[in-house]
Amino acid sequence: MSARNLLILLAAGGSLALLLGAFAFQYLGGLAPCVLCLWQRWPHAAAVALGLVALAFGGRFLPVLGALATLASAAIGLFHVGVEQQWWEGLATCTVNTMQGLSGADLLNTDISVGAPAACDKIAWMFMGISMPGWNVILSLLLTGIWLLASRRD
Repeated sequence: MSARNLLILLAAGGSLALLLGAFAFQYLGGLAPCVLCLWQRWPHAAAVALGLVALAFGGRFLPVLGALATLASAAIGLFHVGVEQQWWEGLATCTVNTMQGLSGADLLNTDISVGAPAACDKIAWMFMGISMPGWNVILSLLLTGIWLLASRRD
């Protein structure tokens, strides 16, 4: 396997690992994602798809697009960290958590709208003093660097 393909596999695999981790926190850990959490996932999904296409067809352009995808996720994550830390205001939908205060009967009531994402301005989980979107920023920037290295290889 060429160094380029190994770097692409590492970068796309990193995005896949981040997505799987997010789904594990959601479905196994019970942490409902907020709107910004969901937005951070889409660029990683694009990076995985770009990685598969880049492995199949080669070229320098696709790894650059992979880098832009992970950079986009990092940018959304940085905005999310700022919302969590109250550095700036989030989106209008960020501070609403319509799941709070609902009973089991409410969940079965078709007249009540449920299932909205969690609040963006609340820190749901931290490791080493860094929240989930903070870790996404760090890891996405690392993946961006790997994508850019891959774009420089033939």
